[in-house]
Amino acid sequence: MSTKNYINREVSWLSFNERVLQEAMDTSNPVLERLKYLGIFSNNRDEFYRVRVATLNRMKAYKRIAPAQKRNVVRSLQEIHKIVADQEVYFTKAYHDILEELARNNIFIVNEKELNTEQQQFVEQYFQENIRSFLSPLMLDTISNLTYFKDKHIYLAVKMMDTKKLRKDKFALIELPTEEIKRFIELPQIGEKKYIIFLDDIIRGNLKSIFGIFGFDIFEAHIMKFTRDAELDIDSDLSKSFLETMNESIKQRTKGDTVRFVYDKTVDHKFLKKILNKFGITQSDTLRAGGRYHNFKDFMDFPILTASGGEKSLIFNKMDSFCHPAILPNTNMFKLIKEKDILLHYPYHSFQHIIDLVRQAAIDPKVRDIKMTFYRVAKKSKIMNALINAARNGKRITVFLELQARFDEKANIMWTQKLQEEGVRVIQNIPGFKVHSKLLLIRRKEKGQNVYYANISTGNYNESTAKVYGDDSLLTCDQGLCKDVNNVFHLFEAKYLPPSFSELLVAPFKLRSFFTKMVNREINNAKAGKEAKISLKLNNLVDTKIINKLYQAGKAGVKITLNIRGICVLKAGVPGLSENIEAFAIVDRFLEHSRVFVFANDGNPEVFLASADLMSRNLDHRIEVVCPIKSPDLKAELIDMLEIQQKDNVKARSLHPDKINQYRLVENGEKNYRSQEEIYKYLKGKCN
Repeated sequence: MSTKNYINREVSWLSFNERVLQEAMDTSNPVLERLKYLGIFSNNRDEFYRVRVATLNRMKAYKRIAPAQKRNVVRSLQEIHKIVADQEVYFTKAYHDILEELARNNIFIVNEKELNTEQQQFVEQYFQENIRSFLSPLMLDTISNLTYFKDKHIYLAVKMMDTKKLRKDKFALIELPTEEIKRFIELPQIGEKKYIIFLDDIIRGNLKSIFGIFGFDIFEAHIMKFTRDAELDIDSDLSKSFLETMNESIKQRTKGDTVRFVYDKTVDHKFLKKILNKFGITQSDTLRAGGRYHNFKDFMDFPILTASGGEKSLIFNKMDSFCHPAILPNTNMFKLIKEKDILLHYPYHSFQHIIDLVRQAAIDPKVRDIKMTFYRVAKKSKIMNALINAARNGKRITVFLELQARFDEKANIMWTQKLQEEGVRVIQNIPGFKVHSKLLLIRRKEKGQNVYYANISTGNYNESTAKVYGDDSLLTCDQGLCKDVNNVFHLFEAKYLPPSFSELLVAPFKLRSFFTKMVNREINNAKAGKEAKISLKLNNLVDTKIINKLYQAGKAGVKITLNIRGICVLKAGVPGLSENIEAFAIVDRFLEHSRVFVFANDGNPEVFLASADLMSRNLDHRIEVVCPIKSPDLKAELIDMLEIQQKDNVKARSLHPDKINQYRLVENGEKNYRSQEEIYKYLKGKCN
């Protein structure tokens, strides 16, 4: 099929990030939430450059690349740079609009030149007591090259001058200690007015103190930031453990090629040239002139302030998670799960239920084994601590901890070492595959028999992200499902001996063929005049073979609804290609992370939870799990939630090529319908 039938993957990702930017521009969102969305947008863009743009740059530099493919890569890079530049205009406008809104609420972000005497004294004292000891200036004239500077960190490039011209100018670099000191510092309040200053500006205001030994009286300081290629080159040295290999690869990441160098556009041209020469940066397409501040991702941690008088909330109203109606406080989780399957929906339902389950297992004398997979782990993980406690209580604990979870490698290595010190068996890798499935299996001895309990989830076992990520999580004592979960762990342990699965669909073994089979059944039903529908909720839809199958189904009369939060390469609503396919995205306060497949099956719907998106990497190169939902009540619940999202007219955007990211029009008299709020009400109503 022609490439014209697909949206460029990188362009589609940038469209997703544009939806995040739309939230920052949306004045119906509280102003501090809008500022946080700017931080999320900036962080997303950094990762995009570190991974996708870096990959394209590698391809462009590859000597054996075919000329036609190289032209496509060059075109993609050009399109990316244009879109990013256009988005930057909207980003800057959004930031200035937010500053004005903050000012209307008596909150001001000030720089070092806007301080009154009292504030100046506070800043000088704060600098001496909290910041100075973390600064290690580097004098540029004494260093031959600067290739080892950190990815994602920001630096002040300092120029020192003497008005009397008694000495030559000097130049220095200062790394901002943002890992030790928060980026935003609250100044003493004046009346009802609240003031915030950047860490950058406190350092700018104290340059004379830092470089006093040289006798200069004029200082210029300009911010700059490096984004490096984040791809890990993992060698195959058999003499090293995988843990050692990953550690070395992470160290090499800090020396990756520069894919983006952002600098303050007010910097003197000669000074900029000097810096570029020191860093060995020659490619003009990596340079971007920016403003006074960089690393806007830090706005995700902006102080939570209240408006003067407190009459207006500057953050979202609370939507606290609540207990699942089937799970009462201090109840025996095993007894509940044995009675019936329970489906949790985060962040509406409390993730504490999973923590409680593992804690109960850790001290239950009937529990013999606990097995879990981890992809991204919370910094202060209560679940990890519960597993360590279980190991101390004599339980056999097996953990698969994916060391190749991008940008979480260091944290996962730390947890691996900590678990191993406590006697936990940690499986670190399966050669050639990432493990992306989210599984928990507990074996209990009940009346002399082994009874298994499982949790199969779309989201990570991470109590931090569970507060903001929308995920679905099945608790079951179904022994057929549990046996398959156990077989997944056997796969981790045996590595080269894939077991058979009777109920779970496990990638890379069955998932692609299963999905094709299910779509074919809907096609046959449509041709026979039966009810034929497919509803998919995903993070990303990229695999062209799957997309072609969906095009085929749509042409056969199957009604297809796609709820895709991120990348969607499929072109929906195109006459002659996909007029039976509707595609939309929802970006709101909770990040939509769950994956759900629904096939109408002529009125007897089959519903599945999945850890996998429909991408080649998930289908062919990862260990993923798709789980059937057997309970009619739980099937109906998931279908209800999908239909609620399909009716969203506040935060839903079209993914159709001719109206990408356009909000759905609200008809005259139609009420606003915001799906995340409606799902909260729907699930809360089940508690009554």
